[in-house]
Amino acid sequence: MQRNVASRIVLDVSEEADLVFAVAVSGHYAPNHETFSASVDGAPLREREVFDAHGTRLHRVTSAPGRLVVEYSAHVPGTGDTAIAREADLLTYTRPSRYAESDALAPTARAEFRGIHDPADLLTAVSSWVGTHLSYVPGSSLPTDGAMRTLLARQGVCRDYAHLCVALLRSLGVPARVVAVYAPGLSPMDFHAVAEAWIDDAWRAVDATALAPRSTLVRIATGRDAADTAFLTVASGRADLVDLAVTATADSLPADDIDELVSIA
Repeated sequence: MQRNVASRIVLDVSEEADLVFAVAVSGHYAPNHETFSASVDGAPLREREVFDAHGTRLHRVTSAPGRLVVEYSAHVPGTGDTAIAREADLLTYTRPSRYAESDALAPTARAEFRGIHDPADLLTAVSSWVGTHLSYVPGSSLPTDGAMRTLLARQGVCRDYAHLCVALLRSLGVPARVVAVYAPGLSPMDFHAVAEAWIDDAWRAVDATALAPRSTLVRIATGRDAADTAFLTVASGRADLVDLAVTATADSLPADDIDELVSIA
């Protein structure tokens, strides 16, 4: 499968800022024709590439005040390397985290999924339950909302769906994590977030929104929750988002069967 991805981020920097972008495809891939550029008021800036956990490639930029534009594009031929897990990773991804409060959601998870013991069946059940109990409503959640708040509100966007899936799965002893992706077929186009769960010795993609085929997803960042996978982190200074444009296309958009175990490759 051939995929083309691109993003353009425009910020107003009002104080000198240390900014970290997670927009490049993961180190699992060998992209062709990849470009990354950053400029402020038309003057190019030097970026520093930093590797985070699980192949995440971060680009760090120091910007003076002005209009900052960051652009990225890549052609991704074929599939990437299979994501693996160390024992320490599996322990990390069964614990509660900032936006996936699995400890608080444990009573709900046990009540809703009692009697389901097969991990693959559990994965399907959690994905279906989240997908039917939440309404996808753009702008309905805050960047600080976690899985508990999402469950109470019964609405959210992709990151909220992913956080709730992750929290429920962890509550049931299944290692789960959040992945930021480029998603061919997504409409409206944007950065997308899905969950991954460790099932049958592999990471399996879970997208309760069902907005894009899982087999077309391109991994960007992987971590405990949105704290590890945000496309922009303002480490210091002040920068406000002005515009965001994302594109992701694939040479085919296959059907997606929720009962099928799919890995992001």
